[in-house]
Amino acid sequence: MGDKLFLSGKPNPKSYTFYVGVFGLFMLLFIPFIKFGLPATGSWMWIILDALVYVIGLYTMYSALERFEVSRVISIIGAIQPILIFILAWIFFGGQSISLWSVLAFLLLFLGSLVISIEKNIKLTAQHIKITFLCALMFSLDYIFAKLIFVQEPFLQGLIWTRIVIFLMVLVFLFKKSARQEIFSKEISSEKNAKRFFMLAQASGGIATILQSFAIALAPVAFLATINALRGVQYIVLFILTLLVSVFLPKILREELSKKIIIQKVTAIFLIAVGLVFLFVK
Repeated sequence: MGDKLFLSGKPNPKSYTFYVGVFGLFMLLFIPFIKFGLPATGSWMWIILDALVYVIGLYTMYSALERFEVSRVISIIGAIQPILIFILAWIFFGGQSISLWSVLAFLLLFLGSLVISIEKNIKLTAQHIKITFLCALMFSLDYIFAKLIFVQEPFLQGLIWTRIVIFLMVLVFLFKKSARQEIFSKEISSEKNAKRFFMLAQASGGIATILQSFAIALAPVAFLATINALRGVQYIVLFILTLLVSVFLPKILREELSKKIIIQKVTAIFLIAVGLVFLFVK
């Protein structure tokens, strides 16, 4: 939701990717509370690859959000990513045993996420599909590489080093004069309300990233796709928050609410709820 509101002003994707990468350094605040050291030699490749696909994923996502409607971007990514994660997990880790209930949970969560994110009159173009598929692929690889890191490294140490490398990678944007001008432009730096909202969005997003990464670290490989499919719960919360903002702050965001939309959202919520029940069936 933060991206949806912030990107309505069409900021440059390079600027947004740069600042997201910089904010990731807040993870350094955890260093005094853990036994922090250099990663194992075998972990460096996965840390660098994870940082690389994450930065590319951010840039492509913000580029897509800048050029297309949010619904057109999120619905395609949400539909493709769980499938890509399932395929990539099989490629990198091999076949994994999983119960019938877990399979049903994944299917229901995936279907519910798809139903709740689909918007009417979505017109797809080759350019739109190409950029959203690339974004979904990068974030799917992020799941896989993160799991490979957490297999070898303590959770917070692996996460901190990944954020450090991400920060070093986004510094590449500063090598080009035009990018520096966009990143440090007065238009961006002078909008106090926009900066406050951006910081709030990044703070909440940072907490979500830590929790998601912790789930990836804890979950068996077979459940990586299911974790991603759980974004349906996120869509439910987003739907509720969007309605609240639409009611109390209609000038910022207005949500169209018809009988058809209500049926669609309620159906999706039911599918996700049943999927969650199946997920915890032994």
